[in-house]
Amino acid sequence: QVQLVESGGGSVQAGGSLRLSCVASLPSYSDYCMAWFRQAPGKEREGAAYFHVNTARTAYSDSVKGRFTISQDDAENTLFLQMNSLKPEDTAMYYCAAGRAVWGRTVCGRRLEAYNHWGQGTQVTVAS
Repeated sequence: QVQLVESGGGSVQAGGSLRLSCVASLPSYSDYCMAWFRQAPGKEREGAAYFHVNTARTAYSDSVKGRFTISQDDAENTLFLQMNSLKPEDTAMYYCAAGRAVWGRTVCGRRLEAYNHWGQGTQVTVAS
């Protein structure tokens, strides 16, 4: 019954914008860290943005900082990733992820191992 479903991916021109959504069905949803990871062909999966649902504290990778914004609509169980000023190097499969927050910590971990629930991914392609 645990499920994360991403949507909103597509093809855009460089400099354009996309908004990704992740509808989450999770036990104790409000106790989770959530994140967006991405994986380009032949590359390792890397974290892009992180959101602590208890504190609303966010973190970003250097490559997306200032361009992407992660947010959550708790009432609708939805995580968002607003992606602006997109670059060709942002092209990747984007995955929504969730993991139980570590008690006493106010920021989410950046490692893959911190997340044990994953969506199926949504493709983002940025044309040069």
